[in-house]
Amino acid sequence: MRSVLAVVLMSCLPLMSMAQPLAKAEKKAYDDPALAAKTIDFQMQGEYVGEVQSEKGDKGSIGVQVIAKGDGKFQAVMFLGGLPGDGGQMKSRIALDGELDGEQVVFKNDRGILTIKGDTLTANDANGKVGWQIKKTERTSPTIGAKPPAGATVLFDGKKETFEKNWAKGARMTDDGLLMEGCNSLASFTDFKLHIEFRLPFQPFASGQQRGNSGIYFQGRHEVQMLDSFGLLGKDNECGGIYTVQAPDVNMCLPPLAWQTYDADFTAARFDSEGKKTASARITIKHNGVVIHDNVEVPKSTTASPKKEGAEPGPIYLQNHGNPVRYRNIWIEPK
Repeated sequence: MRSVLAVVLMSCLPLMSMAQPLAKAEKKAYDDPALAAKTIDFQMQGEYVGEVQSEKGDKGSIGVQVIAKGDGKFQAVMFLGGLPGDGGQMKSRIALDGELDGEQVVFKNDRGILTIKGDTLTANDANGKVGWQIKKTERTSPTIGAKPPAGATVLFDGKKETFEKNWAKGARMTDDGLLMEGCNSLASFTDFKLHIEFRLPFQPFASGQQRGNSGIYFQGRHEVQMLDSFGLLGKDNECGGIYTVQAPDVNMCLPPLAWQTYDADFTAARFDSEGKKTASARITIKHNGVVIHDNVEVPKSTTASPKKEGAEPGPIYLQNHGNPVRYRNIWIEPK
């Protein structure tokens, strides 16, 4: 099956005579999908997947995540077996750099050319013969729109009255009913299950911790990172990571401006009557329906957490890191 990738596995050569982007993305954070969709950078990014066949007749799937990096520059991250969380083999991960050439993105090396035009990604050999083609897809979390069970508290549903009832002074809501970054819940919690939907901005020129950064702090103490880590390795300081504690088992981050979900099961740390910790907090997280942390021990509070470790309950805190991250459909069920 690896022979299927031979056309694009070699080191990339510099591209020549590339055209300028059709609509150069501004160096800003897009929080409006309609505005971002007007840029060629946003139009070309995303996920591509399909079944392919090698010259020997072997069949299998290939998944490709295309990351927009601004000014018509892109990176394609390829996986045998499909996309991450859906058959993609993480050890097969290969990244290739490319640029816009007219209305297509081109990734070139001495074995052939990989091109993206419209919703189709095509691999050609050095003579221009088509090796394989796969199509663009848009994945949606299976828990998008999940309804709160009986006994759960709805922390945010887009309604003004729910917002004012549940969030401390300083919290903000957009005109179209989305919760904004930088807010604390008024109520505090101990052990609970939580559902939250979040949307990361499109910032093609940014990288690392400056690219769509926020985080959810359980009890105001333990951060699970929210960050545009689409196509990246999946580290503890990237999307889904328990910050400085553990990387996610798989990087399930979708492209920026796609709605994503965390479904969490949190057990607070335990303390004896003298205030000595007897058990650390533990957490299970599903990111877009895929388990990325399974009953992981969290031995300490996050360094920058607004609330230090202790026996008392704590709030839900959504971090403000200077990026326009948006949230909706947040509910919590005490255990």
